[in-house]
Amino acid sequence: MIDFGLFNALTQTIAFFRQNAVWASVLSFIAAVTSNFVWNRYWTYPDSRSKPLAQQGAQFLLVSIAGLLIRTPLFAFLEPILIRFFQAWWKWTILSPITVAHNVALAIVIGVVMLWNFFANRYWTYNDV
Repeated sequence: MIDFGLFNALTQTIAFFRQNAVWASVLSFIAAVTSNFVWNRYWTYPDSRSKPLAQQGAQFLLVSIAGLLIRTPLFAFLEPILIRFFQAWWKWTILSPITVAHNVALAIVIGVVMLWNFFANRYWTYNDV
C-alpha cells in the first residue's frame, strides 16, 4: 500500500516524477522498507527484539539495498517496454496508458523483490525467531 500509494501520489502530482518514474519508485521503496522494518520488528517478529536494534537495522538495510539494486534496473528496463505496449493497446480513458504501464511495472518489480526481501530477512535478519 505504501509503495503503490506514494509512487502514484508522486507520479500523478509532481511533474519531475511524472517524467522520472524510476526516482518515484526509489522513494516509494524507501518509504515502504522503513515501514516494513518497524512492523516486522514490533509486530510480525516481536521475539526478534533479542537482537540489538542497530544490528537488526543494519541487516535489514543491507537486504533492502540489495532489493533496491534488483528493483531499480528492472523497473527502468520494464517501464519503456510497458509504456509502448499500453500506448498501442490500452483503450480505456479512465487511466492513461502511462499510468497503467507504471503500475504494471511496479507490480512486477514488487513481486520479484518481495520474494528476495522475505527470504533474506526471514533467514538472516530475523533468524533468531
